[in-house]
Amino acid sequence: MALTKENVTSIVTKFGSSEKDTGASEVQIALLTERINQLTEHCKQFKKDKSGQRGLLILVGKRRRLLKYIQRENLEKYRSLLKELSLRK
Repeated sequence: MALTKENVTSIVTKFGSSEKDTGASEVQIALLTERINQLTEHCKQFKKDKSGQRGLLILVGKRRRLLKYIQRENLEKYRSLLKELSLRK
């Protein structure tokens, strides 16, 4: 269910400026997107898992707030991030 260490390091190196740059908004959004995708598959399989559905909604809200922040700060970075993560807006 959780992200493996290899997944996290690959995402951080891809979206961050350095290997240890986990605090960047782009990295956080990419990590949240990966967790959201995993939880979505879990919720499709286990339809009665209400706590899983609640966790999914919480993660989607966090990602939405971070995306709104990036949109305010740097519109070009926001658009490239949406395209790279294949998110709809």
